[in-house]
Amino acid sequence: MTLEEVKSNLQITEFLKMSKKHLGLYHFTDHGIDHANLVADRALEIGKKIGLTKKEQELSSIAAYVHDMGNFLSRENHEYWGSILFHNIFQDKNPKDIVSIMQAIANHDNYDSKIVNKIAAVVILADKSDVRRSRVMEKDMQNIRRYIHNRVNYAATNTKLIIKDKRITLKLEIDTKFVPLIEYFEIFTERMIQCRKAAEYLGYKFALVINNFKLL
Repeated sequence: MTLEEVKSNLQITEFLKMSKKHLGLYHFTDHGIDHANLVADRALEIGKKIGLTKKEQELSSIAAYVHDMGNFLSRENHEYWGSILFHNIFQDKNPKDIVSIMQAIANHDNYDSKIVNKIAAVVILADKSDVRRSRVMEKDMQNIRRYIHNRVNYAATNTKLIIKDKRITLKLEIDTKFVPLIEYFEIFTERMIQCRKAAEYLGYKFALVINNFKLL
């Protein structure tokens, strides 16, 4: 099973398109194909830099691509919907690979669960580091200002994930004229804790740097 095979699957494509549309009704940021592609690319990059095997890199990028596709059914428990849908489509593939990907999908947005494998840890880091202005779907500035996820992402003018010397650093530039930093932590504290846990699972330290100030 390859990432290209998954990307070419018409059901997966439709699930992602409808997830973007569904969450748009609730004024969320993009959880569709653009987000899926970015997170899959980032997962592959992380996997390479931390020394995962070629197969682990591929499985990480696949899990990263499909992690949000359950959102078209419901935002609540979307990680479980996505995991089950993935199994339904690819159940004839290698069982160990399917289980690893299912666990990674189910793990990515469950802050109470233990991180169960390297693939899940990579997906968490790739997903939770996707904070950027271009992820905002709203065109109306009033709605961007009204909803906190839109405000914070719109204020993120630059994002980098740096892996060096056994440390994974998320470096952000936030326009504090648009939002105060406290709003970032209001919605991202749990995500950053999960990133720290994911990094530690992989044998790394996690750091958060905003506007050149180290905060974690």
